[in-house]
Amino acid sequence: MSETPHPTEPAADPRLASLESLFELLNSTSNGLADAESRRRLSTYGPNETRTDGRTRYIRTLLGLLGDPLVLMLLAAAVISGTLGDPVGATIILVMVLLSVALNFALSYRSQRASERLRAEIAPTASVCRDGTWREVPRRELVPGDLIRLAAGDRIPADARLLETRDLHVQQSALTGESLPAQKLACERPQGTDADAQHLVFLGTSVVAGTATAIVFATGRDTAFGDVAARLSERPPPTEFERGLAGFARLIMRTVFALVLVVVLAGIVLHRPMLQTLLFALALAVGLTPEFMPMITTVTLARGAVRMARHRVVVKHLAAIEDFGSMTVLLSDKTGTLTRSETNVAAMTDPLGAPSGHTGFLARLNSAFQSGIHSPLDEAILKRCALPPGAVRKIDEIPFDFERRRLGVVIEHDGEILLIAKGAPESVLAQCTQYEKDGALHPLDTGASAAIKRTCDAFGRQGQRALAIAWRKVERQPRYTAADEAGMVLAGFVAFADPVLPGVADSLATLARDGVTVKILSGDNELVVRHVCEEVGLDTREVFTGAQLDALDQDALSAMAARVSVFARVSPAQKHRIVLALKSRGAVVGFLGDGINDAPSLHAADVGISVMNAVDVARDAADIVLGERDLGALHAGVIEGRIAFANVTKYLLMGTSSNFGNMLSMAVAALVLPFLPMLPTQILLNNFLYDLAQITIPGDNVDASQLAAPRRWSIGLIRRFMLGVGPISSLYDFLTFYALLVWLHASPAEFHTGWFVESLATQTLVLFVIRTAGNPLRSRPSNGLIASVVAAVVVGLVIPATPLAADLGFVPLPPAFFVFLLAATATYLVLVELVKRRFMGGVAGAGPAPVPAKSPA
Repeated sequence: MSETPHPTEPAADPRLASLESLFELLNSTSNGLADAESRRRLSTYGPNETRTDGRTRYIRTLLGLLGDPLVLMLLAAAVISGTLGDPVGATIILVMVLLSVALNFALSYRSQRASERLRAEIAPTASVCRDGTWREVPRRELVPGDLIRLAAGDRIPADARLLETRDLHVQQSALTGESLPAQKLACERPQGTDADAQHLVFLGTSVVAGTATAIVFATGRDTAFGDVAARLSERPPPTEFERGLAGFARLIMRTVFALVLVVVLAGIVLHRPMLQTLLFALALAVGLTPEFMPMITTVTLARGAVRMARHRVVVKHLAAIEDFGSMTVLLSDKTGTLTRSETNVAAMTDPLGAPSGHTGFLARLNSAFQSGIHSPLDEAILKRCALPPGAVRKIDEIPFDFERRRLGVVIEHDGEILLIAKGAPESVLAQCTQYEKDGALHPLDTGASAAIKRTCDAFGRQGQRALAIAWRKVERQPRYTAADEAGMVLAGFVAFADPVLPGVADSLATLARDGVTVKILSGDNELVVRHVCEEVGLDTREVFTGAQLDALDQDALSAMAARVSVFARVSPAQKHRIVLALKSRGAVVGFLGDGINDAPSLHAADVGISVMNAVDVARDAADIVLGERDLGALHAGVIEGRIAFANVTKYLLMGTSSNFGNMLSMAVAALVLPFLPMLPTQILLNNFLYDLAQITIPGDNVDASQLAAPRRWSIGLIRRFMLGVGPISSLYDFLTFYALLVWLHASPAEFHTGWFVESLATQTLVLFVIRTAGNPLRSRPSNGLIASVVAAVVVGLVIPATPLAADLGFVPLPPAFFVFLLAATATYLVLVELVKRRFMGGVAGAGPAPVPAKSPA
C-alpha cells in the first residue's frame, strides 16, 4: 500500500503514532477543528471525493460522441470527399455530423444535470465535531483532523484512526475479501497499516455493530483504498433495461454488417467506383444505425426522473427507472409502509399485563443512555416516560446486534449498579430466571412462562408491538459483555401502537390492479403482522414465519414465496433468500428497506428502494430513494418507469422497422439499378431529418393500456417486428421505384429526389402508427411529436425547390409524383397498422380504447 499524504511532515504517520502525539501530528484537538480551519483545509486538500471529475465528465461525454466509430467514419469520409474534389459533399457530411453531435450532447447534458441535482438531495452526511459541537456535515466536506462519530449502519466517510470503540465491528469484505465483519479496537501503540489493522477504519467500509469515535487522517483520493471504493460504487450491475439495450445493439450491428457487406461486394462485382461504393455503404450503415438512441434513452429516463422527483422520489441510477416500471413484486416491512411510523407507547405493564411504572422507569434509563441508533421506539419511550429521580451515571453499554436482538446499558443509580436490557420478548425472556410482580421477585417457572406468553400474545392480537424490559444487579468491573446478560429479572413490557396509514388499502389495491404484488416481510411476531395486514386487505390466510422458512430448501421456498403474501419473524438473511427465490421464478423484484442489514437484499433485488431517513448503508445500496414511505409516490414512480419504457420502445421499433426497410431497399436497389439509388449525402440528410423527427419521443403521450401492467424486454418481439414491418417499407419503396422509372420515366436525379421524399414521408409519418399499440386515430400524440414529424416531412418536400437543391443533387418533381406519394403514404400507413396489430395485439390489451396518459415536459 502506498504512503498517504497527510497534513504534516512526510515522516510522521498518524496510522502508527501513539494516541498522545496523534492530535499534534494532525494539528487537531479533542474538541475537533474550528470552522475556519476546516474551510482552509478543504481548500487545501479538496473535497472528500474519490472522483472529483465534475466538468471533465462532460468533456469525456463530448469526446465519446466524437469518438463514436460511425462519427469517425463519417469524418473520414468528409476528408476523403474534400481531398478528391467534392467540397460540397464533404461540407454536407461535416455539417450533419456536427449538428447530430451538438444536439446529442446538448440534450444529454441537460438530462445529466437534472439527474445530478436530484442526487444532491440525498447527499450523505457524517457526524463531525467542530468547535466542540457535534453536528451533521456533508461527507464531501470532511478534512484531515476532523473528529467523527460512528454507529451501526454508518458508512465510514474517510480513512480514520480509532480513538474510542465499543464493540465495533466493520464490514470490509470489499477490501479484504473476508465475508465476516472485522472487530476494530482503539490501540495506544498500534502496528500495521493495511485493512486488517484493528485500529484503522477505511473509506468504503461500513459499521455493522457498535460505536466509535475516530480522527480522520486521509480524505478523497488520498485515502488508502479510495480507488477501490470508487470502482465499487462507480458502476452498479447492469439492469434488465441495460441488458435489453445491449441485446438490441447486437441485433442492429449484425444487420448492418450483413447489408454493408452485400453492398460492397455488389459494387466490386459490378465494377462501380470504389470510393462511391464505400461512401454509399457507409451512408447505408449510418442510416440503419439508431445513432440517437443513447440520447433518446438518456433524455427519456431523465425526464422520468425529474417527474418522479415531484413525488419526492429520487433516482440514483437512471436505468433503474425502467426496472421500476417492470417491477412485478414489491417486498417491504410493514412499519412505515402500512403503518404511520408514528410510534406511541400504548402500555407499560408488568409481566402479567398489569400497569407498571417501574417498567417505564427502566425503559427510560435504557433508551436515554444507549448511544447506538435511536429507533422510533426509543423516541416514543423518551417522550412518554419521565426521568427517574436521583443522580444516574452511565458506566457501560452492550450495543444492539441482530443475533441477540437486545441492547443493554449499565448505569449507577442510588448507589446500585444495574444492567438494564431491552429487546425482543423471546430474546430477553431467554436470559431471565425471575420475574417481578408488585415489587416482589418470583421464579420464572413453566406456569409463569405460559402466563407471560399470553400477555405478549394479547398485545400482538391488538396489533401492538412489545419490547421486554429486564434487569439485574451487577458488580463493578472494567467491561461488560453479552455474557453478563444472564440470570436477569423480567420487569415487564412496553407496548407500542403504530396506526395504519389512511388510504394504504386503496394504494395496495391500485398497485395490485397495475400488476405489482406487495408482500410484507416483517421482523415482528405473527400476531402483530397478521392484525395489521388484515386491516389493509392483504391475504393473511397463510402467514409464514422465519422458523418455517429455514426448514425449506430453495426450490420449495421459491414455490412458497410466490404463493404467500405475509412473512413474520424473518431475519435479514431470510429476506435475502426470499428475494432470490422470487427472482428465480422470473419475477422482477423491488425491495424496500432502510435498515443496516437490508443492504444485501437491496443489492440482490432488481430494484433497491430506500427512504431519505434510512441508514447510510441502505441508502447507498438503493437505486431509488423515497422522500418517505408512501405507496402512492411509489406507484407514481412505477408509472413513470412504464412511460419511459414505452417511449424508448417506440424509438427502437421505429429504428428496427422503418429504417431496416429503407436500408434493405437501398441494398437491393444497389444490386439492380445502373446507378446508386440515392447519393451518400442524401442518405445522410434523410437520416438526419428522420432522427430530428424523433427527438420529441421522450415527451410523447403514452396509452393507458401500456401503463396497466409491467413490461419486459423482448428482443424476439423487436426482431419479429423488424422482419414483419420492415419488408412493407421495402415493398412501397419498390413500388416507388416502379412509379419513377416506368410511369414517370425519371432521370437518376429525379429518381434520387423522388425516393428521398417518399422514404422520408413514409418512415416519419409511420411513427404515428407505431407509437401506440391501439388505434392511432384514438391515441393522441404529444404536440411536440406532431410538430417535429410534420416539420421533417415539410422540409423533405420543400428542399428540392430551394437553392440548396443543386448542391444536394435534388431536382423539382412533377405534380403526378405527389399524387402517387399521397396514395402510397396513405395505403402504407393502413397496411402497417394491420400488420402491427398482429405483433402488438397482446400489448394493447382488451377492453375499451386506451386513454392517453400525459407525459408533462
